[in-house]
Amino acid sequence: MPKMIVSIDEVVIKEVQLTKDKTTLGRRPYNDIVIDNLAVSGEHAVLQMTGGEVFLEDLNSTNGTYLNGKAIKKQQLQNGDSVEIGKYKIKFVGDGEADNFDKTMVVKARPAAAPQPAPRPVPSGTPGDSVGLGAFHASIKVLSGAASGREVPLTKVVTTIGKPGVAVAAITRRQHGFVVHHVEGAGNPTLNGTPIKAEPVALKNGDLIELAGTQMQFVQT
Repeated sequence: MPKMIVSIDEVVIKEVQLTKDKTTLGRRPYNDIVIDNLAVSGEHAVLQMTGGEVFLEDLNSTNGTYLNGKAIKKQQLQNGDSVEIGKYKIKFVGDGEADNFDKTMVVKARPAAAPQPAPRPVPSGTPGDSVGLGAFHASIKVLSGAASGREVPLTKVVTTIGKPGVAVAAITRRQHGFVVHHVEGAGNPTLNGTPIKAEPVALKNGDLIELAGTQMQFVQT
């Protein structure tokens, strides 16, 4: 089944399978693929599937739709094509090719193995995983707001935090630790009082993150 994999700065945000004849893409919440960013029009583009062929059509968007670096109005997609909308890249994976797609992209939304009771560590990554992680785990502890005291384990390779449409950041699990970067929203999150930008910043145990008025602490063991 063909799919679209949405990423920004090489960090996967979402993965959507194309199951309908027509799949809409845009900023408005009623779209099938929602990208809540001002560079994206409310109704930006549409994907039309006919038999085994998928066509991408721009819906007169403000900033245009680009396919492999070229502005398009309507174009058939080929496996591996890259659609660019603003800073976002959307990878098209054709029907029957998903199993052979780069593991670093596909595995990002897959939860890690269930954590074992302390003090046993999380198992190391296995061959074929997106990263071969060592024996450690981490979590985000909420320090303020309605969810104060809640602890969110970072069991995915990519975990997004914040409020869509206000401010969103992503914490990515890498081979040698965790990094955080700003995904979208007008107000940049801060790390220990310093604004976090689109460039990933390494996290250390005890770091304080503030996002959309909520303070959180990164805890790694």
